[in-house]
Order: sequence, then structure tokens, then C-alpha cells
Amino acid sequence: MVDWVDVAKVDDFADGTVRVVVLEDGREVAVFNVSGRFYAIEDRCSHEEEALSWGAVEGDEVICPRHGARFSLVTGAALTPPACEPVATFAVRVEGGVVQVAAASAR
Repeated sequence: MVDWVDVAKVDDFADGTVRVVVLEDGREVAVFNVSGRFYAIEDRCSHEEEALSWGAVEGDEVICPRHGARFSLVTGAALTPPACEPVATFAVRVEGGVVQVAAASAR
């Protein structure tokens, strides 16, 4: 059974914004609203542990603010150097008007 963590009410989570939640195990997860679609990835660049929640979003990619590595918000894949390792992704759902993220990574 999946445990879900509340992120924010959909009405309070504007398009183009990001929210960070901390899971019980201490991991930080960045949840992005991209044109009404929600994506959740580990909030640490796999290259130098920079917070990805501070990065710019272009389409379904986030750009690390430190060295410019791009990551897929869909798969967590590192798309450009200097990052070469993916970041974890998390399932996201909307339940009762609230955005929720799974407490365990999808990979």
C-alpha cells in the first residue's frame, strides 16, 4: 500500500510553481506544476547535490541552477552533462482537490 503526503491544494498551487515536501525518511521532493500537470523528483542534482527546485523549468525539464545540467521531470533522467546519473521520481496524484506525492520513489 502506498503512503501519500499532502503537498498543497490544487487551487493554491499555481501553474509554473514548485513546492518542496520532506518525506518521513528525510528526503526532499520537489513537486512541479507544469501547465496543470504535476511532476515530483528528488530535490537534489545528482552531480553536485544542488536543489533542483531552484532551477528553471523548460517544458518537462528542469535545469540545475549550479552547472546547467538538465533533468527530465517525467523520468528523472539526466539529459545533459555534467550530470550523468538520474534522480528519483515519485508518483503524484490529485485526491479531493489536494496534490499528493507518494512517500516512496517510483525508481
